[in-house]
Amino acid sequence: MRKLVVTEYVSLDGVFEEPGHWSGPFFDDEAGKFKYDELFESDAQLLGRLTYEGFAAAWPNFTDEMGFADRMNTMPKYVVSTTLQKADWNNSHIIRGNVPEEVAKLKQQDGKNILVAGSGKLVETLLAHGLVDEFRFMLHPIVLGKGKRLFRDGIDSTVMNLVATKPLASGIVILTYEPKRA
Repeated sequence: MRKLVVTEYVSLDGVFEEPGHWSGPFFDDEAGKFKYDELFESDAQLLGRLTYEGFAAAWPNFTDEMGFADRMNTMPKYVVSTTLQKADWNNSHIIRGNVPEEVAKLKQQDGKNILVAGSGKLVETLLAHGLVDEFRFMLHPIVLGKGKRLFRDGIDSTVMNLVATKPLASGIVILTYEPKRA
C-alpha cells in the first residue's frame, strides 16, 4: 500500500499561499536535497486544480542536470477538479468525483509515495477522510502577517504525532507528523 504524503512550505504564522513569493531567501542546497529526495521517494502527485494549473504552467519550462524537472514532468499527476476541462501537462489525469474513494484506490496500488503539495482544500478533504499518512512541513522563519493559511478556521481538530524534526542552516525546520489514528 502506498503512503500519501502532504508536503508544504509554511510560514511561522501558518501561511502556505504562494511560497514562491517568500520562501526563496531560505532555499539552499540542504532544502533542495530534501525536496529532491522527497520527489524521488514518490512516483505520483495528487494536486488540487489551482496548484495543478500553477505547476503545469511552470514545470514544462524547467530543466536541470539532477533530473528534478524531468521527474516532475513525467511522473503521473492526478488533479482533483470538477471544473477543469482537460489536463494537458504530461501524464495528467483528472479526478472529477468521489475524491475519497478514488484516492483510496490510488493508495491501494503498488508503488512509491503519492505526494500532495499546496492544494489546501484537497488536503482538508484528505485529512477529514483519514487518507493522509504523513505531513511534511517546511516551516520557514518568517511571519507574513497575511495570506491563506493551510488549515482554515472551522475544520475538525486533528491530533498529530511528531515523527521527526530537522533544522536546516537557513532557519527552515522540517517537521514531520502523522495524524493520530483513533
